[in-house]
Amino acid sequence: MRCLYVDLDGTLLGPGGSLLRSGDGRFGLDAVRALQACARADVEVVIYSGRRQESVFDVARIIGQTSYIFELGCGLVLDGELEWLTGGIEPSEAGTIYEQITASGAPELLLEAFAGQLEYHTPWSIRREVSHLFRGQIDLGEAAELLRGHGLNWLRLVENGIIAAHGVSLVGSGSGLTDRVDRVYAYHLIPAASSKAGAVARHMQNRGYGSQECIAAGDSREDLEAADVVGSFWLVANALERDPTLADDIAGRPGVRVASAGYGAGVYEAVVSTLAER
Repeated sequence: MRCLYVDLDGTLLGPGGSLLRSGDGRFGLDAVRALQACARADVEVVIYSGRRQESVFDVARIIGQTSYIFELGCGLVLDGELEWLTGGIEPSEAGTIYEQITASGAPELLLEAFAGQLEYHTPWSIRREVSHLFRGQIDLGEAAELLRGHGLNWLRLVENGIIAAHGVSLVGSGSGLTDRVDRVYAYHLIPAASSKAGAVARHMQNRGYGSQECIAAGDSREDLEAADVVGSFWLVANALERDPTLADDIAGRPGVRVASAGYGAGVYEAVVSTLAER
């Protein structure tokens, strides 16, 4: 085992985005133990997250890593060098990639079409370089058809996990979505060429890692796509607890394992189980 690709929110980080909270909200060290086990076995840890670059950089620095993947695979930083993985759409005189997506009219189109079901995921939707970050509950097939129908097939809307279930407030957001939908998902509007799996594959290529030398851990459908490029993918237990429909996505899929524990404890289980088996 040479590398662990790990999501942040809902995976390595506990409730509230804390590295030191376990699933029950109490102080816990399982996430740190997972990182310690990787360090002892000389296993690289690469964060792959939907968070913006500055946020992922801060966490990567705290855990002592020099490479990371941000904004759902739109960017890869390898030992301090940034590579855009956005299908040739890069910052230019036309503005940042985020601004170019704004200028396309796609965000406004989606918000109008899914009024009452979709909204910006404030405050985490601000200061982004690429993706427009929304929350809500919509049909992704309908969203894809809407974008195609307006000549915007160079973009795609991607679901990146559950933020809240029915009746659970989005603290500090001012949102009333949980009164209207069963579950609130995070959605990213990104270039169609971008993906977490693609960024993981690019990092593996740069490092010379084979698929069987790498594992990934996450809690969303987008995280799950990394199963196509690594030896095994671990879905943390809290993912299925919050979204039972994920069971259909993993049924019969090779290389996918479900941890018995959630959050950092699930990541620790994935790491020590893999190291013991190999």
